[in-house]
Amino acid sequence: MAKTHPEDLDWNKLGFKYHDLPYRWVDEFKDGKWQGGHLTQDSSITFNEAAEELHYGQEVFEGLKAYRRKDGGINLFRPEQNAKRMANSAKRLLMEPYPEEEFVKAVKEVVKANQDFVPPYGSGGTLYLRPFMMGMQPIVGVSPSETYQFRIYATPVGAYIKGLKPMPYEVSDYDRAAPAGTGQAKTAGNYASSLMPSLIAKKNGFADALYLDPKEHKYIDEFGGANFFGITKDGQFQTPKSDSILPSITKRSILKIAKDLGLDPIETKIPIDDVDRFVEAGAMGTAAVISPVGSLTYKGKKHVFGDETKVGPITQKLYDTLFGIQVGDLDDKYNWTVRLSVSSSSFSQYHFC
Repeated sequence: MAKTHPEDLDWNKLGFKYHDLPYRWVDEFKDGKWQGGHLTQDSSITFNEAAEELHYGQEVFEGLKAYRRKDGGINLFRPEQNAKRMANSAKRLLMEPYPEEEFVKAVKEVVKANQDFVPPYGSGGTLYLRPFMMGMQPIVGVSPSETYQFRIYATPVGAYIKGLKPMPYEVSDYDRAAPAGTGQAKTAGNYASSLMPSLIAKKNGFADALYLDPKEHKYIDEFGGANFFGITKDGQFQTPKSDSILPSITKRSILKIAKDLGLDPIETKIPIDDVDRFVEAGAMGTAAVISPVGSLTYKGKKHVFGDETKVGPITQKLYDTLFGIQVGDLDDKYNWTVRLSVSSSSFSQYHFC
């Protein structure tokens, strides 16, 4: 695949897809230690046909973004939290966690090396970063690998769900994760299981599927790629509390913002039969940021949240505050953003023969 160049891109029509950028990070765990990572131009990975990751799914990943500020600089948003979550995911799958400080360092290096691909301020685009780790050992019996590869690639993206337009969703009959399973780990298998329900939802005319708790099927868990939140009739921010959903860095941040906005936020079990308590609802996550939910259809009944044709005022305020912090337009009193020092051209600074 040919490398992408900045002039190849229309910053206002990026979509959410992969571009083969000049640089990514790679490190290997073998002989009981990480070998020391480095930037590489090679976007290919060579597997043995019996590699652990290919057959038994010992793989974890993360997702975070780099944002262009109005002054031309670049912000990262809470990368240390992604490092911690990836370490927790790795432990759940019996993988060797990548050192958290090295994780943040590697993210910074990948962004600096590809800085020409961080979309311009105001375009709505961001540089999406995908750290991931795989079990590489050839194994026939079911057991954990003793060798791993850690990588980070970057790709410029537009909005995962374009604009703050409320979208319809349906409650799926399928489960995303098992009770006491890997729901709290960001691992490939959880997303593989969501492919069919997501396709079914889209064929039915919905944006995506919402999952209920896998044990009782009574309580809201999460969407396939984002957490759920609702605003009650008396103005309280509520989001599901569950052992089978991914701990969301976006959700953790929104809970803080909601408290400052006087929304008395809580994490609690939300019965699907009580969903009419909400006058606004939304999906929140790294890719989605905040996307308003116009309606939920459950067992043939459509539940509408406020005016399903336009974003609600509280959802809009939450989005404006979070995104304003991420791109540096609003004061970051939480110290969530990491400001990167960047050169005028990454291609002059990083060059490999």
